[in-house]
Amino acid sequence: MKKLLVILLCVTIFIQKLYSQKYKPVLEPYPGLVKADPRLILKTGYLVVPENRNKPAGRKVKVPFLFVRRPDQDPRKNITLYTTGGPGYSTTLNIDSISYNSGWLAYGGFIAFDQRGTKRAQPCLDCMEVAEAIKRSYREGKNKDSLVSQAVTQCRNRFTKQGVDLSAYNTIESAEDINDLRLALNIDSLNLVGISYSGGLMLTVVRNHPESVRALLLNSPLPGYVNFEEHALFNINEALEQVFHNCEADSSATKYKDLRARFHQYFSAITGKKFNIAYQEKGSDKTANLIYTKNELLDAIVDRMNSRQVSTVPGVMIDLIEGRQDKYVKEVFDGYFNGDSNVSLGMRYSVYCSEQIAYSDPALEAQQHPVLPWLAGYPFNNVNHVICSCWQVKAEPVVAKQPVYSTVPAMISAGDVDPDCRPFYNKLIKRYMPNSQLLIIHNRGHAPGFSVDGTDYVKLFFENPYRKLTSQSKNLIIE
Repeated sequence: MKKLLVILLCVTIFIQKLYSQKYKPVLEPYPGLVKADPRLILKTGYLVVPENRNKPAGRKVKVPFLFVRRPDQDPRKNITLYTTGGPGYSTTLNIDSISYNSGWLAYGGFIAFDQRGTKRAQPCLDCMEVAEAIKRSYREGKNKDSLVSQAVTQCRNRFTKQGVDLSAYNTIESAEDINDLRLALNIDSLNLVGISYSGGLMLTVVRNHPESVRALLLNSPLPGYVNFEEHALFNINEALEQVFHNCEADSSATKYKDLRARFHQYFSAITGKKFNIAYQEKGSDKTANLIYTKNELLDAIVDRMNSRQVSTVPGVMIDLIEGRQDKYVKEVFDGYFNGDSNVSLGMRYSVYCSEQIAYSDPALEAQQHPVLPWLAGYPFNNVNHVICSCWQVKAEPVVAKQPVYSTVPAMISAGDVDPDCRPFYNKLIKRYMPNSQLLIIHNRGHAPGFSVDGTDYVKLFFENPYRKLTSQSKNLIIE
């Protein structure tokens, strides 16, 4: 253990020296980024830093941010910084306006910061080719994986011709972006708020710049040091088990008592089978006959395993098993054909390929399928080994796959029906952070938040981050 700590300390010092005093972060204005109550003090702009900090005189990236506070709030202390998950989603794109009583302002100043390579950043690593390839695969009945691979290669070639260093869009660089923004804004230390992927990003900031972090709030975080691909189907199955358990515990839900067995039997039996549906694209007057499989049916279930829709999951399962599928399949196809305009797939590929796929063992991934035949063949992610072989980015340093040891106070939130970032991951984070507390919230999915049955645990945590929290609800376990 002592040897490992020494190695981690040396790596941290190396990273800090590598990036120190070779460049100066610059702030540029970004007018009109967001509307705010005129009584608030608002600063919007771009953080301008090297794309690759090993080449400080090379290309620059511009990363948007907003910094807002009330006039009586200290501009240097009690500042909370939030970055959304993904990777590849824009944080600021989801914020239209800020009121005087906006939630985070109750605790001090607030910063919303984008990830490099996302929608409002320069460059933006969008891969429009991929969405078109997926649509074409359904319209023409062609192999989706093959068309997507071609599209990913086209997207990569487009960016490399522009001189973009795709390997520079990773968690370590993004963690440096956060610290550079702190320094440029002359802030003492930050309360870091991360969700899903950005929970792992915030842990990387703690590892590389512990002096910059006052406290952590992690909402269903994915620690970068787990190999997600090797666990993904087990994660989904564990969340499904929670749903089945809820049905068995509900004495009024008699029609769901044998749901587990029915689900296992049906979805195991339809592996490899094809179905047809008449589907009309939005804005089109033509109906096309599309082929779907077990995968689209599982999408319909997994997509509902969130805090808002989880109560509908048992009913959806029954409908699908009994053949009432069209409504749900159409919803899945609407998602494919309308697309997710907020995600920058190129950024997602760069991060995921360098930090997850590069370290994941395909043999272990494959072993999940025969063990869980009802989930066998399900493509649980839109990034995989084939895509990453097309994207061609460098693997992140080994330190990215090592646990983060820290005494920083942290509050971690987990939903017990989260199909992606299971409480198992959250407990791993807590294990190496003695001043952390884990909230496991019953019947909530991904991103369960920090409020339970009317109690705001953020407020209680910020009052004293080192004080042990106690549960005020039967739906909450605090470890």
